[in-house]
Amino acid sequence: WNSHDVEAVLTHFRDDVVFSSPVAARLLPETGGVVHGKAALRDYWTTALATVPDLHFDLVAVYQGESLLVINYRNHRAELVNEVLAFDGDLVREGHGTYAD
Repeated sequence: WNSHDVEAVLTHFRDDVVFSSPVAARLLPETGGVVHGKAALRDYWTTALATVPDLHFDLVAVYQGESLLVINYRNHRAELVNEVLAFDGDLVREGHGTYAD
């Protein structure tokens, strides 16, 4: 992510991925905060990067469950964020960006 290489990040996601985020709701209100499919996820992330050119993440911790991964990080505003990823094999089928109030 810190290199802003959306295509590299997308290699880890299924074509039919579903991703939810309050940031998506803010940037793309028509989605209701839920993005369906890899192409739409690409559009969302590309839009987000265009609005925040200094975007970077500092990893805090990674938690592994059964077919789940939670990545805890600080964003460019020093806010704590959790990204919850559900896997189908090696690829993410569902993801959720979660933020503290």
